[in-house]
Amino acid sequence: MQHLHEIALNILKGNLNIQSSETLVILTDVHKQDIAKIFHEAGLNITENTMLVVMPILMKSGQEPINAISSLMSNVDVTLCITSHSLTHTMARKKACENGGRVATMPGVTLAMLEQGALHADAREIEVLVEKYVNLLDPAKNVRIVKDGHELTFSIKNRLGIRSTGIVRNPGDYGNIPSGESYIAPIETSANGEILVDGSIANIGVLKEPLLLKVRNGRLEEAIGPDGPRLLELLGEDNGRIIAEFGIGANKSAILCGNVLEDEKVYGTIHIAFGSNAPFGGTNAADVHIDCVVKNPIVYFDGKQVI
Repeated sequence: MQHLHEIALNILKGNLNIQSSETLVILTDVHKQDIAKIFHEAGLNITENTMLVVMPILMKSGQEPINAISSLMSNVDVTLCITSHSLTHTMARKKACENGGRVATMPGVTLAMLEQGALHADAREIEVLVEKYVNLLDPAKNVRIVKDGHELTFSIKNRLGIRSTGIVRNPGDYGNIPSGESYIAPIETSANGEILVDGSIANIGVLKEPLLLKVRNGRLEEAIGPDGPRLLELLGEDNGRIIAEFGIGANKSAILCGNVLEDEKVYGTIHIAFGSNAPFGGTNAADVHIDCVVKNPIVYFDGKQVI
């Protein structure tokens, strides 16, 4: 366990830059508290103001936590979320950052992920790739994704790309650990066409068979394949089915493993998410955010191939 303690300590110091004067909350649930305890013990070596808080388990990524947890996040310096489902794209995270806190999220992290894969990537290489993709996203207006004869188009006009490098050191910063992606909130009503998802889906895992998603005016209308009914169930009937995110993987050490925390960072993949994007530049508020990973697509920005 000593090597895991050292990995946790390196993350707290290197990625989060925890100071002895700061208050650190390790937020977890009953399914992830064993890993959270490793970080709690490591945190106590940095600041005595380290707390381990076990929250009620969420049912899906993007679901808002109870008010007591949201309030706690807004009143500490650093929150590290080691939970089963993601709190990244929630208003609770957004409010914490607006209050000057910083929030790192490690949804679904496993012991194996601590020891190999995305966490052990070249940090500088990730920063360079993330910056490259954001610089392509920012001026672009239209995106076209082509995969096995299927096409999905949408607008990102006047929306800005977001850098997710796994470095969360300044007031208001947030992001996944591990990370390595550039992402953006598409115009919510602009997406039309089809996209073949053949990687993985949050809360479902690695797909045994591809899933064909049909989108019209920004809304997911059909999900054809064995996992289609489960995806639609996760998203619900309302705003959960609105396109929320387009992301580009930029971590060459990431492995497609069934955990979207790592899967969406895999170099050579893109992901489309549905549900909430109000916390990161969009206008759609929903109590869910589900990412769908696509392997080896062809992507065009304003008619020019970029991937």
